[in-house]
Amino acid sequence: MSKKDKKKQIILEKVMISDTANKGKSVAKHKEIVIFIDKAVPGDICDILVFKKRKKFWQARVVKTHHFSEIRSEPKCEHFGTCGGCKWQNMNYKYQLKFKEQEVLNNLSKIGGIKINNYNNIIGCDNQYLYRNKMEFTFSNKRWLTKEEISNKEEIIDKDSLGFHIPGMFDKVLDIKKCYLQKDPSNNIRLSIRKFTKKVNMPYFDIRKKQGLLRNLMIRTSSNNDLMVLIQFYKNDINNINLLMQHIKKSFPEISSLLYVINQKANNTIYDQEVICFHGKNYITEEIDGFKFRIGAKTFFQTNSKQTRILYQKTKELAKIKKEDIVYDLYTGTGTIAQYIAKDAKKVVGVDSVEEGIKSAYINAKINNISNCIFHSGDMKDILTEQFIKDNGKPNIIITDPPRDGMHKKVVTQIMHIRPKRIVYVSCNSSTQARDISLMKEDYRIKKIQSIDMFPQTHHVENIIVLEKK
Repeated sequence: MSKKDKKKQIILEKVMISDTANKGKSVAKHKEIVIFIDKAVPGDICDILVFKKRKKFWQARVVKTHHFSEIRSEPKCEHFGTCGGCKWQNMNYKYQLKFKEQEVLNNLSKIGGIKINNYNNIIGCDNQYLYRNKMEFTFSNKRWLTKEEISNKEEIIDKDSLGFHIPGMFDKVLDIKKCYLQKDPSNNIRLSIRKFTKKVNMPYFDIRKKQGLLRNLMIRTSSNNDLMVLIQFYKNDINNINLLMQHIKKSFPEISSLLYVINQKANNTIYDQEVICFHGKNYITEEIDGFKFRIGAKTFFQTNSKQTRILYQKTKELAKIKKEDIVYDLYTGTGTIAQYIAKDAKKVVGVDSVEEGIKSAYINAKINNISNCIFHSGDMKDILTEQFIKDNGKPNIIITDPPRDGMHKKVVTQIMHIRPKRIVYVSCNSSTQARDISLMKEDYRIKKIQSIDMFPQTHHVENIIVLEKK
């Protein structure tokens, strides 16, 4: 049953939410049209307002819920539904795992055209909150206002915020009271910085006008209780910088690495910026199964340390490395997987495009007394030449852990030309993983599939696929 409102937007009544979809959305159907809906759970029966129509799908939001699904869970966070993260807090964790598993298998089948065999059950996470070791918060003078604030005719004095961007709005930031993703003292540090900077009238950044001082806050923790705090400033206002950094140092003496960056770019990425150490070391240390890894401000490291241990163990187990094997670790980052498997192999060659990561990989290898790893920096699609293979040895096994966009088509072609006996493909995006594997299925068969949940309360999932040469 349907009717139109005054704005000619369609309202569909008593619609059954049937499934989940990409980016944490849910799915319903109306006359064979797929409808993507925010903040609903499979099993809900809702009235929905369709606000956007496309040829192949519609987008809608819930206006009334007649029946709440039995798989619902009470969100823990007061910001749920406004903040762009943790979109599945309203779903029981057992069912989060079920739908993550389903998404991986659907992507392999529909995108990759792959028949599914030897699928291992997804490995869940014991800590469903407070599991992240890295968080980034944005300073903004364009705070997201509530409906009550907007309807109130009184002038809003404080429009500054320190928190997360509202989805789809690059200049609107939600001021966060408490986040359940990172352990203490993360919330205390953020709130203390906000209170102090307001007290001394430090200007928050205006991303449209490119003015203000405070841009970004990053907090990193480790299982060794190391703590890194980094502040991004827009300009080199040395008096205010010293004032804030001294406040943080004095208020939180447990911080082992206190850093800052002067960033005048349009975005908050710091990979091409100078990181200045104000106090302590310029790194923290993480330890996994006896291996120690230095993590700097620019270092990529998996954001869930406990699940990373399981990820590395499973990668090593599924790779089936022998003492005579040469292993290539593509997209090696700081060489963590390369070093974790090194003692089982004859030689491990790590490759990554970030030069600073490669420098860290050599430092970590020295710390861990590993001598059979070598590392190279360069664009992956350009580096895997015949001369490179000749110089470093032909790999029997390739482990690849690319970013969310997956591997460049040329890299897939180069891997096919090398023809290792086994490929272990680790991915945080099963859709691009399925796309890449579809290009290899003529020569390789899938032997194992293992999903690992690194990101509870979200739709994201890490997935390992083992390919063996036919």
